[in-house]
Amino acid sequence: MSDSKIHRFHCDVCSIELPTRFTYPMHYIPHKLSKIAAAEVMDYALNQKQWRDELMAGKMLGVLVVKDNNGMLGYLAAYSGNLAHTGEHPYFVPHIYNLLEPQGLFRTGEAEITEINHSIEALENSPERKETEELLSTILAKHEDEEIKMRQAMESAKAKRDKLRSEGNISAEQEAALIKESQFMKAEMRRLKKRHNAEIEIITQKLNDFQTIINDLKAKRRIKSEQLQNVLFKNYVVNNARGESKDIATIFHQRFNRLPPGGTGDCCAPKLLQYAFLNGLKPVCMAEFWVGQSPQGEVRHHGHFYPACRSKCLPLMEFMLQGLNVEDNPLVTTSNKELIVVYEDQWLIVIDKPAGMLTVPGKDKEAESLLEIVHKMLPEGENALEVHRLDQATSGLVVIAKTKDIQSALRQQFEQRKVHKTYLALLDGCPAEQEGIIDLPLRPNTDDRPRQVVDFKNGKQAITHYRVLEHRGNRTLVEFTPLTGRTHQLRVHASHPQGLNCPIVGDMLYGTASDRLHLHAQTISFTHPVTGDKVSLVSHKHLNSK
Repeated sequence: MSDSKIHRFHCDVCSIELPTRFTYPMHYIPHKLSKIAAAEVMDYALNQKQWRDELMAGKMLGVLVVKDNNGMLGYLAAYSGNLAHTGEHPYFVPHIYNLLEPQGLFRTGEAEITEINHSIEALENSPERKETEELLSTILAKHEDEEIKMRQAMESAKAKRDKLRSEGNISAEQEAALIKESQFMKAEMRRLKKRHNAEIEIITQKLNDFQTIINDLKAKRRIKSEQLQNVLFKNYVVNNARGESKDIATIFHQRFNRLPPGGTGDCCAPKLLQYAFLNGLKPVCMAEFWVGQSPQGEVRHHGHFYPACRSKCLPLMEFMLQGLNVEDNPLVTTSNKELIVVYEDQWLIVIDKPAGMLTVPGKDKEAESLLEIVHKMLPEGENALEVHRLDQATSGLVVIAKTKDIQSALRQQFEQRKVHKTYLALLDGCPAEQEGIIDLPLRPNTDDRPRQVVDFKNGKQAITHYRVLEHRGNRTLVEFTPLTGRTHQLRVHASHPQGLNCPIVGDMLYGTASDRLHLHAQTISFTHPVTGDKVSLVSHKHLNSK
């Protein structure tokens, strides 16, 4: 292999059976070849002293096992974003488009935007603007003091008038004088406020002039930024296995009618595939893995494998994988499974959902959801209406209403935390304590949905009680009782270093992929919205049931 980007395996891999289909990068269990390649890349990268600190601060790396024109096996390596402030390193595949080229579009456009930023900063911090703000503050305080004194004078005069009137025996001329005094003082207050408003308006207008210029600069910056992004993304041209090419701006416009998020095209997966396609290499399997510390608030474990991100990579993968024989998405092949009905009456039905089945219809409509299947099961005239959801990868009890009134009543119980649920989870590791409370607020990762992050400032409260049930070697069976109902709450609370620091087995988003996510909604209890009886149900399935 003459190409310096293709690396030979350090060990003999001839006896390892090749995969029959290429990795589905959004949901996969790494092939043995990918694991070996990843270990070799990590060993190489962490032995480069000039990168070690940067890598250990946290970085996604990736490998793509390939065959060259002679049928020889090797692998390519990539990193997400930049490394040591560049996208060019002999060991790794290059960027699809080099943003950091000194005279390139990005540098030129970035310089223009930086100049606008400096102008905005200069205006916001200009001595004249600050002096005007201080003057306005001083005058407002002075005006408030003058108006307070005027009101006090008016109240004092009114009290004297009221006293004279209460004593009686005042003449018509005196009454007229009292009225005239009241009218005069009210008019004086109006004149005082008018003078104040006129004075304030002059100063406020001066500040508004500053703000108008600042707002115009911000609008100019936004337009330039959007134009720059659009031009740059037009230069990110990706190929697929059919030999077709398309820029990523067009891909996102056709899929979402919007520009790609910042950083699209700089992740490992598209960089690896692009290099393979441009150099006549046949992709065999791939994987991405995390090196170093977890990002603030997120859950990434050193050495663990992760799927490609959905917000940036999924649309690119849908195009780039065309022409390859790719594994099926395991999350869209579950609709043929027989559903177990745990409870049913004329108002509601409770189903034991299998792992891998959507609770409600998905955006892509690739697989039937639980609601759609249940609707077909019900007699004509009955509906299947969502009350709550389980993650697609989670199995267990799901309550479904048959009428809108029942749906509303049951949802209210969920919102008021009157529904009691427990989950069984098999953890990869052993929690430090046998029982406790996890309180870590969560919010969506806007750059990589559906992942969630811990955010103590902007996150929503998420509380979970846990109890260890038994130890199974280096794995632990626990019972989770969620006291709130946030997306991926149990998964993040199990995985996060400030939680149990023990990912749920099979959690490819926050841990390591396996045959399935070992999380099961085991029990649920609620008040029947019609009879008022307590309904308490237990799943008869187990964690190792699909």
